Amino acid sequence: MLRFLIRRALGAIVIIFLLVTLTFFAFHSSSIDPARMNCPKGCTPQLLEQIKINMGLNHSLAEQFWNYLTGLFVGQDMGTVGHCAAPCLGYSYAGQAFVWDRIVQNYPATFVLAIGGAVCFLSIGVGLGMVSAWKQGSLIDKVASSISLVGQSTQIFFIGPLAMALFVYNLKWLDRPEYIPFTQDPWGCFMGMILPWLVMSVIFWSNYTRQVRSLMLEQLSEDHIRAARAKGLSSRYVWWRYALRGAMAPIITIFGIDLGAVFSGAIITEYTFSIHGLGFLAVKSVSQADLYLELGVLLFSSAAILIFNIVVDAAYALLDPRVRLG
Repeated sequence: MLRFLIRRALGAIVIIFLLVTLTFFAFHSSSIDPARMNCPKGCTPQLLEQIKINMGLNHSLAEQFWNYLTGLFVGQDMGTVGHCAAPCLGYSYAGQAFVWDRIVQNYPATFVLAIGGAVCFLSIGVGLGMVSAWKQGSLIDKVASSISLVGQSTQIFFIGPLAMALFVYNLKWLDRPEYIPFTQDPWGCFMGMILPWLVMSVIFWSNYTRQVRSLMLEQLSEDHIRAARAKGLSSRYVWWRYALRGAMAPIITIFGIDLGAVFSGAIITEYTFSIHGLGFLAVKSVSQADLYLELGVLLFSSAAILIFNIVVDAAYALLDPRVRLG
């Protein structure tokens, strides 16, 4: 198991290095002048030159790349801005703060939104899929399949405002969504994020309902399930011990693939509900042409997704030891 995790971690390091390299050179190969884009209104030639020095643009491209790489581990001096502590992702002139500090400030909201949404869609999707498979052909099965089909056809930016209008402004069952740190107020965090969690999870649990139903029915038709029933084992025991475990391995694989989509859904949900997370920060950086902030958010999000994928691979390896040999 340890060798399996080491291989996955080394692969993730290579991917991150390639991602840093590609994004850095794409960032500097554009025709846009990063210093001028970060220079405020009324920019003077002296201020523009100082920003170029702070950003290291007075060095060759190879030196800039080396400084950027080393800055991720040991930090980097950025002229009048000061010392950028490791991991240094640059300085946001629009926000007047180091990029890493802005990411650390906004990431908890994205993390809570993504994890809470994942818990919601896994719980609802797997639960409905299991019930549909258990009651195959019944009214419950038909209703669950119909709801999941409708859910797959919706979009977050469409159902988000409708949910706000219904549950917040009309029925007044919920307060306006907002992110409150869990350590500060756990109940306030739950109530402020419950609507975004449910809205973001609709598309995902609709897909998982159909996937789990199909996988459970496939497992129940396997020879080893029939053999277990022939031995006199109860249907409930066979269902939980054999069928569900066999169906969960592919679901974990699908979840690993969907992690990127989960964070993309979190970005759209943040903008829909005005939650100040990484998605809100990414949109703001684009509108303000804050290129270093865009680059930092991209690298941080990619690294987070890779780490989550390693965790999912480890869980899959625990369920199916055969994958450790791959």
